[in-house]
Amino acid sequence: MKRRVVVTGMGAVTPLGQDLQPLWNAVVNAQSGIHPLSIISPEPFKVKIAGDIPDFDPSGYCDPREVKRLDRFSQFALVAAGKAIEDSSLDLNSVDRHRCGVVLGSGIGGLAEIEAQIERLLHKGPDRVSPLTVPKMMLNAAGGNIAIQLGLHGPNYSVATACASATNAMGGAFRAIQTHEADIVITGGSEAAVTPMGLSAFQNMKALSTRNDEPHRASRPFDADRDGFVLAEGAGVLIFEEYEHAKARGARIYGEVLGYGASCDAGHITQPDPHGSGAARAMTIAIEDGGLSPKDIDYINAHGTGTPLGDKAETQAIKAVYGQHAYDLSISSTKSMLGHSLGASGGIEMILTLLAVYHDLVPPTANLENPDPACDLNYTPLKAVSRPIGTAMNNSFGFGGHNASIICGKVR
Repeated sequence: MKRRVVVTGMGAVTPLGQDLQPLWNAVVNAQSGIHPLSIISPEPFKVKIAGDIPDFDPSGYCDPREVKRLDRFSQFALVAAGKAIEDSSLDLNSVDRHRCGVVLGSGIGGLAEIEAQIERLLHKGPDRVSPLTVPKMMLNAAGGNIAIQLGLHGPNYSVATACASATNAMGGAFRAIQTHEADIVITGGSEAAVTPMGLSAFQNMKALSTRNDEPHRASRPFDADRDGFVLAEGAGVLIFEEYEHAKARGARIYGEVLGYGASCDAGHITQPDPHGSGAARAMTIAIEDGGLSPKDIDYINAHGTGTPLGDKAETQAIKAVYGQHAYDLSISSTKSMLGHSLGASGGIEMILTLLAVYHDLVPPTANLENPDPACDLNYTPLKAVSRPIGTAMNNSFGFGGHNASIICGKVR
């Protein structure tokens, strides 16, 4: 028998802050975290804006002696995990740590470390490449370090499915608890790809917005004037916990995880299926997995990156799954304020989706001033909207054709 899974703690590191309430207040008020590049010099790049985090400080959550042994994406993950544990009021000394796991996603991992060590290799020779290179750059470094710091012996693995990474990771965490493999799983995603290589690569494939003069208006999902996504960084980490375990310790519960679905377009390595058929399949699987019908869903936190092809494909996918109910849904893209943090985005957006359910408040899609006629659903333009939200879906789609959808709702 599948066990019930709830969310009892959440922690975030984002361009709009690292504490849940200020983050939520900023999002529902359509405040933007996009600004001129600050952690790297904008001078050589055509794209000069990002959702980077210049004031990030890992102290308090990372051993100062260990910080230099951690790439920035691992530091983000450790801070977000620490905040999630605090938010959950979870006493790890009172639980079986062999039944506590970590399942995290990252699309790229330690890119800054890779760049730094290539520079050393080319200019100083192979003997000067750091022996810490592999432990810092590997995708599983974040999850491994969280488990080491907290002494967690349960299932631990990392997922790399580009921008679907965090949502696929949460799906794995959901399954681990459902099937009795664990009672608690720390899950979500982390990414730190605002680096010279990361920015150059996305810029040169023409995936990024070039609205340099108006950073706060650059991320424009579903708008006719959208011209690409805004690269961002950060982490979103959640505590998934078996329902009876959470109830027994009197935990505050944000919501229940109800269903999960994944698929692959098996088409183009970067472009979505133009009809959104793979995305539609992931959404359908998630709905069926939760024993739900499309009419049960009230809100979708869309993948909504602001790319011309992606937003149109997601709109078509939603219509294919929901039929006429698609026009009754509330939908929004919180990337309009936070930018696109790649493999971390699903974790951050799951936090915002759960807060939407918790507060019965739909976050807005900022900058949606001139809706694309091909994107004709209710994307909650410009202002948050109060409405009952019993059940909500979070979508994440990534290069490689990866599609992931996860559903949460109020505990019943």
